[in-house]
Amino acid sequence: MEPLITLVAGTAAVLAVGRLWRPRLRPLPTALRGGVAAMFLLTGVAHFAGMREELIAMVPGFLPAPGLLVTVTGVLEIAGALAMFHRQLAHWSAAGLTVLLVVMFPANVNLALNGTNLPWDDTLVPRTLMQVIFLAATATVAVAGFRAANAAETPARVQQC
Repeated sequence: MEPLITLVAGTAAVLAVGRLWRPRLRPLPTALRGGVAAMFLLTGVAHFAGMREELIAMVPGFLPAPGLLVTVTGVLEIAGALAMFHRQLAHWSAAGLTVLLVVMFPANVNLALNGTNLPWDDTLVPRTLMQVIFLAATATVAVAGFRAANAAETPARVQQC
């Protein structure tokens, strides 16, 4: 639940700053960049401190080297979060984080199906719904960024012809 709260609070904070002081931060995809960055910083750091053992236990048994997988995904989450702060990298980062969410989903299912004494938000349906929200956020940032990049390149392509 903490990642969802962080996503919503981070996005709301950027929207508030945009409303009050920085109009460039008003568009939803821009605000979502802040929320996604905050969420993935939180979850990425958890791969190394606080929840490392729980995350290793989530890795499905058929995958090799769970500790290494948790380390790699943690590094990718932190790198992706930091790239969200760079306008030219944000859409690529969001696309990569979208793929990462899909690839890591089996670990979420594994926990939901095999975990014991789970809080309600770690059961399969709430966990899946949260993943859908995370995917919607990262996909929104990616699509908006790719469209903006494409729109910026279109006049240059026309002039070259």
